[in-house]
Amino acid sequence: MRILQPSGWPAPKGYANGMSAEGRLVVTGGVIGWDVHGQLPPDFIAQVRQTLRNIAAILEAGDARPEHLVRLTWYVVDMDEYLASLKALGQVYREVFGAHYPAMALVQVVRLVEKAARVEIEATAVVPR
Repeated sequence: MRILQPSGWPAPKGYANGMSAEGRLVVTGGVIGWDVHGQLPPDFIAQVRQTLRNIAAILEAGDARPEHLVRLTWYVVDMDEYLASLKALGQVYREVFGAHYPAMALVQVVRLVEKAARVEIEATAVVPR
């Protein structure tokens, strides 16, 4: 796996501009922060933490680990809430995935399928051969 950083570009903080990898692909659908009982925590950071844990569990089921992630696409219902939570988000992210930062995109949406969900994340991982 290789981080793609064009010469002369400023270093991104908390994500990579691009990733290159060869191996077996593991992808998730849109994952939200519900627990095994289908319950969503009420607050944004708790939902992000559980969403990341859920992604880690899916990766494990596919014999992958967070360091195999090459892309995350985040869908949030409130960009201001996301931006106001950057420090806590960084802590939660590192708690679950460590200091591995794949290519990421962040998109604000009107709402998610589960009305109480504040965040949904899709993940792509490549497991080396």
